[in-house]
Amino acid sequence: MKKLNLAIIGQGRSGRDIHGKLLKSEDNTLYNVVAIVEADAQRRQRALEEYPGCKVYSDYTELFDVEGIDLVTNATYSEMHYPITKDLLEHGFNVLTEKPFARNYYEACDLIKTAEEKGVLLQAFQQTFAAPFHDFNKEVIKSGKLGEIKQVSVFYNGFARRWDWQTLQCRMAGNVYNTGPHPIGLALDFLDFSDDTRVAFSKLDRAMNSGDAEDYAKIILTAPGKPVVDLEINNTDAFCDFNVKIQGSRGTYKATPTKYQMKYFVDAENEPRPVQKDFLKDANGYPIYCSEKLVTHEEEGTFNGTAFDVGTRRIYEMIYNKLVKGEEMAVTAEMAAKITNVIETVHAQNPMPIKF
Repeated sequence: MKKLNLAIIGQGRSGRDIHGKLLKSEDNTLYNVVAIVEADAQRRQRALEEYPGCKVYSDYTELFDVEGIDLVTNATYSEMHYPITKDLLEHGFNVLTEKPFARNYYEACDLIKTAEEKGVLLQAFQQTFAAPFHDFNKEVIKSGKLGEIKQVSVFYNGFARRWDWQTLQCRMAGNVYNTGPHPIGLALDFLDFSDDTRVAFSKLDRAMNSGDAEDYAKIILTAPGKPVVDLEINNTDAFCDFNVKIQGSRGTYKATPTKYQMKYFVDAENEPRPVQKDFLKDANGYPIYCSEKLVTHEEEGTFNGTAFDVGTRRIYEMIYNKLVKGEEMAVTAEMAAKITNVIETVHAQNPMPIKF
């Protein structure tokens, strides 16, 4: 099988510990890592040891003189994603860029337009779309077991303090830019990426971090004929036990990336309850509460793999199949642009003071 030559820009938590973890493993049968770009000399030396046969560079522009690179992974700091990706596209490279895809919708569309004009591939690293648990989320909805879906809650919450660069607005940070592309992406997928999606409510605030960017985010998305989607990306929740909860007219489902639970009822197994206009009473005429014991079904299970292993591998497989076989991508830059549009809207609705 033909392998593609890959360059990685950045050897931080994402470039080394997510992308690199796959690309250095036996699961990688599609790519040769031929170049690493990293400003830090110690990390460059480590890359030489971890990627046998690769070459290292201190600046991404040095790649412009390297022949035979089929794909560049841009795993730089958030504020660098747009300008570096733009420059790479203009120089004819296929690019996989980390999230956040761009600072705003204009930048996102500009990247897409540039890729089209240059005839190259542009992909955002939105690997949660390819995670096993999200595949199952959508299967549950399609199964009809939950009835008509009324609300979806997507909670990416935790209980922790943070004090690194990901807490600074000047670094394009905060929960919505950093973690947000994943839950916002799932939310939009539950709304079928409707062009009529709107941010019905949003609130950003600081609670526990040391910087000036938000670590509390509440967002509600709606679209005509779609369920309400309730989003949280908060560092203030010590007791959240799910990432996705789906509430329908016949049942409820909740899931984390590793397991799920579901409880629902079937109409045919429960006596019809026509509405009664008068008060309810027992055989002696005493008032009673409107209650019953439904015949229900409960299911639970686990998922094999997460966004950080299976999801990452699937994204790289999609890109390979697009570049080598011409297959269509299930995850696209246009999807990332819509995510960016929500992020921009939420920040516009909640301007926060810049302190650093």
